[in-house]
Amino acid sequence: MSHPQLASAKDELIARCLRFLREVKDMTAGAEVEHWLNTRYGVGSELYQNLSRLIAIGVKEGWAADVEIAGPRYRRARLVEPCVETCFFSITAVLMDSTGNTQHNPEGSFRGDYHSHPYGEFNMVVPLDKGAALAGPNGWCHGGWTAPSPGSHHYPEAKDGAVIALFFLPAGRIAYNVEPPQQRCPAA
Repeated sequence: MSHPQLASAKDELIARCLRFLREVKDMTAGAEVEHWLNTRYGVGSELYQNLSRLIAIGVKEGWAADVEIAGPRYRRARLVEPCVETCFFSITAVLMDSTGNTQHNPEGSFRGDYHSHPYGEFNMVVPLDKGAALAGPNGWCHGGWTAPSPGSHHYPEAKDGAVIALFFLPAGRIAYNVEPPQQRCPAA
């Protein structure tokens, strides 16, 4: 008698993401969708708990957020390219850890690469350290979802430890060729 091969954590993560993406494929990221995501799939939901567990396994096993962007405290990896099965979303994992950073940002936060979301983003935030948070369009997210709207742009920013973000980009679109706003000098 043969035993069916057990799915890897990555295969299980992707399978669970595919069901989620079929549900949100026609939604446009923004405040209303962010509220819906946190109400339907917030921290206590089965989907959030399963994806959180699987992406944390991925970080430990080295297949999620394994490409260093600025050392081991800022890593990412695209897990799946946009395709028919993903409803043309990409799936990417990013790890950000503010611990011991020397950027001197407010609240000791760590900032990643400035970028824009041409078609928006669905972003699941998983704190790896108690109290860790990722900045979202509606403030600090200590676990749950953010949904930057189409055309939005920002520095990804983490504070109070490590977070992993599992983000879903319509058409895989993210742009790093945008310039951050210029800081104004206070008037004398």
